[in-house]
Amino acid sequence: MPQDLKTISRDFLLLCAKGDSRTAFEKYVAKNFKHHNAWFKGDAHTLMVAMEESAKQNPGTDLQIKNILQDNNMVAVHSHIKHKPQDPGMAVMHIMRFENDKIAELWDFGQPVPKDMVNENGMF
Repeated sequence: MPQDLKTISRDFLLLCAKGDSRTAFEKYVAKNFKHHNAWFKGDAHTLMVAMEESAKQNPGTDLQIKNILQDNNMVAVHSHIKHKPQDPGMAVMHIMRFENDKIAELWDFGQPVPKDMVNENGMF
C-alpha cells in the first residue's frame, strides 16, 4: 500500500534538521536520487553529509513546517528554519519528486527572514 508522501516528506526533513540525515536518507531516498542544490554535487551522499555537517554546526536547529502540498508524485514543503533561537531564520521551500514512495529528486530554495520586514503579511 502506498505511503502518504506528505508524511514521508515531513519525517525526512525533521530527521535531517535534528541531525539524523543518515537515517532519513536510508529510509526515504531512492537509489537514483538527485538534487538541485547549487552548492553541492548532485548525488545523495554529498547532500546527506552536508546536512549532517550543518546539524553538527547548528545543533539547536528548529524546523517548523508551515505548509505541505501534494500533487500526484510531487510534494512541496514550506518551512521556517532557525539555526539559533535569537535569529529570524529563513523561509525555505523543499520540492520533492517521488518514485515508489521514495524521494527521487529534490529542489530547495531559501530566503532569509529580514529583521525589519516591509511586508505586513510576513513570510509565514
